[in-house]
Amino acid sequence: MNSIKSKLVMAGLLLAGLASAIVSAADSPDPYANETPAQHDARMAWWRDARFGMFIHWGVYSVPAGTYHGQQIPGIGEWIMNSGKIPMAEYQAYAKEYNPVKYNADDWVRLAKAAGMRYIVITAKHHDGFANFETQASPWNIVQATPYGRDVLKPLAAACRKYHLKLGFYYSQEQDWNNGGAAYGGKWDPAQQHDMDDYIDHVAVPQVKELLSNYGEFPAVLWWDTPTDMTKERADRLIALLQLKPGIIHNNRMGGGYKGDTETPEQSIPATGFAGRDWETCMTMNDTWGYKSYDQNWKSTETILRNLVDIASKGGNYLLNVGPTSEGLIPEASVERLQAVGAWMKVNGEAIYGTTASPFSKLPWGRCTKKISADGKTTTLYLHVFNWPTNGSLMVPGLNNSVASARLLATGKKLKFSRTEGGVEVKVPATAPDAISSTVVLKIKGTPEIVAPFIRQAADGTVRLPASEAKLQGGLQYEIGAGKDNVGYWLDPADTASWTFKVDRPGKFKVIAEIAAVASENFEVMVGDQQVSGTAPVTTDYITFEPIDLTGTLELAAGKVTLTVKPVAEGWHPMNLRSVVLMPAD
Repeated sequence: MNSIKSKLVMAGLLLAGLASAIVSAADSPDPYANETPAQHDARMAWWRDARFGMFIHWGVYSVPAGTYHGQQIPGIGEWIMNSGKIPMAEYQAYAKEYNPVKYNADDWVRLAKAAGMRYIVITAKHHDGFANFETQASPWNIVQATPYGRDVLKPLAAACRKYHLKLGFYYSQEQDWNNGGAAYGGKWDPAQQHDMDDYIDHVAVPQVKELLSNYGEFPAVLWWDTPTDMTKERADRLIALLQLKPGIIHNNRMGGGYKGDTETPEQSIPATGFAGRDWETCMTMNDTWGYKSYDQNWKSTETILRNLVDIASKGGNYLLNVGPTSEGLIPEASVERLQAVGAWMKVNGEAIYGTTASPFSKLPWGRCTKKISADGKTTTLYLHVFNWPTNGSLMVPGLNNSVASARLLATGKKLKFSRTEGGVEVKVPATAPDAISSTVVLKIKGTPEIVAPFIRQAADGTVRLPASEAKLQGGLQYEIGAGKDNVGYWLDPADTASWTFKVDRPGKFKVIAEIAAVASENFEVMVGDQQVSGTAPVTTDYITFEPIDLTGTLELAAGKVTLTVKPVAEGWHPMNLRSVVLMPAD
């Protein structure tokens, strides 16, 4: 994987798209070129139902484990050959120490299954070109170049078959630093000079053929990576091989104009998913994909679980990575987190598997997933509550359907509910069933009808504009949990947050903003041609919020009003915004 090289991936995708228009069905060797929507849906059905999978980055790079000649090499573990500019002969010598005698495929698959994962994708070959399988195309493989001398994919396939998980293979088709493929940033060793097309024909094509032919019903997924130098002609030679495995799913990183079946955001969760496309966020538990002995910056169980919920609520899958050691052990910190996730999934898995995206654009307390009955007569809404209401009232804003029932998923306890002017109110216990995310199951009649709630003035004339109700432009995201309830990711000064609300009591208003920032930055609040200015307070971090009074007042007429917060572009640094409050100035 190459998270710190994500710009390369994105640039490669763009270049591939510019260099070659999306391949048409008429001239495509893609076996799915003439697939109907119904056929496509049937092929993707298991993957959409799964929602949660394990990524495994494992190879020779686990031997140096991030260190070369006594120096910690910056970046991600599996890129150490490239980042450290290690010569081929020196890097290949690491294979003599790649001896995973503690590898137990059953243990790995049982761990994934207990965590609630439904599929596994493992690096059959990463950018260093080392094959974790028996291959006739290159001696740079685990059978011929290591003391272990055995294909590690075959026992993993057997274990996945035994425990009923799907298995996929990651294959770096473009970059190969030892067999003659491309190398990000250029090649650093004369021994790497090789013709790219010769590499495609004599290494990549035969190896992909082996992967598609030698593992029974697997792979169920082929996970390509880095498309930059993949012309249509090169991509065609590999895409044509998919016919060897009918029904296989492949991603968007081939290049050559091929879109694949899935989008693959890396280390990030898109704000609104991908309309009309299946997608899968792949993410590490710490800061590396391949094992680094000294990377202890682990995500918390809370972050991992809420990421899973967030992704499912946007209609995506979560492919969560582990990086085993050269001995074949998954780090204990990863095991502990997966076990904790599994405990949550045992209770709440129903609210993840087979669900589709939330009908709500935002929710002030968490996320929502849903299941619509085949006849469309009923819908089950799974309300994932991160911030449990202390007053015993969970408001579901804008829900316009009749409610048939409400219950806690953890206990089955039935809950009382009632309609209000702004949606549906559910009465909940004082204590949350789960400190990280508790699930309320709401059965409604028909498919969801959501009326966007309209912000109105309070009786005293105050207007409160919370982050959860903002309309976000650009890369901004609404963040919730771990001290956050705010508009975040304000990296681009061109991005804006805006609210539309109703004014019943017109007049002049003071403006107060709640902000967290690590640098003092200027911004503006605008209504029509009026604007007031403010300076973000320095709060030392992005979860400590302070209210500030902006300079000037806004005069608001009765009726519908739109207010926009916009950074002053020069020298902009990010800030997080929790709310804007308008108070009568008189």
